[in-house]
Amino acid sequence: MNFRRILVIMFVCLCVKQVAAQGLRLNAYTGYVFDDKVNSYYSATSYYDGQIKGGFRWGGGLEYMLENVGIELCYLRQDTKASLNYWDVIQRHGDFDLGANWLLLGANGYKKTANGKFEPYGGGKLGVCFFDVKNPNNGNSGNGTKFAWMLQLGSNIWFNESIGLKVQADLISAVQSVGGSVYFGTGGGGAGVASYSTMLQFGLGGGLVFRFAKK
Repeated sequence: MNFRRILVIMFVCLCVKQVAAQGLRLNAYTGYVFDDKVNSYYSATSYYDGQIKGGFRWGGGLEYMLENVGIELCYLRQDTKASLNYWDVIQRHGDFDLGANWLLLGANGYKKTANGKFEPYGGGKLGVCFFDVKNPNNGNSGNGTKFAWMLQLGSNIWFNESIGLKVQADLISAVQSVGGSVYFGTGGGGAGVASYSTMLQFGLGGGLVFRFAKK
């Protein structure tokens, strides 16, 4: 191993140590998201409406603390159904298989309490959602990438200096997510719907938070 490589390794180790000393946290998320109604006209005579069903959502995040602000990169996964009635010459119904992968970056603002056990926070994130959808009536499947945002409000409840319980309510959205690119709509062999409807879901849940170093 040459001297330059040794210096690089030492520099990386010092950076990791410094980040940890500043308060690196690992957040593990679980929760439930509720139904959301969607509808859209996608031609002069064609229309769909129905619901994106609620269900279990899980994920994780890495958060870097700066004073009373945390910068977080998180991933969330949701597997659910979209139950839709749609019209295109004839009326049809489908329970579409829908998978959503959320990748978000944002900030949380924290408020210190007297005893330090409770740590209320609120914040928001921006990012993208990667959708995978399958139409059960014709076998069509597709995927799409859409702009996404999230607002969250909750509190960490610390058991000790390293581990805490996370309680959170949030609102999450993928803008213009329901449309032709993910094959909601027509029963033919094409891409399906040409217009879009925004997905908006309310979630309740929590998880665990691990603090690698005390701030």
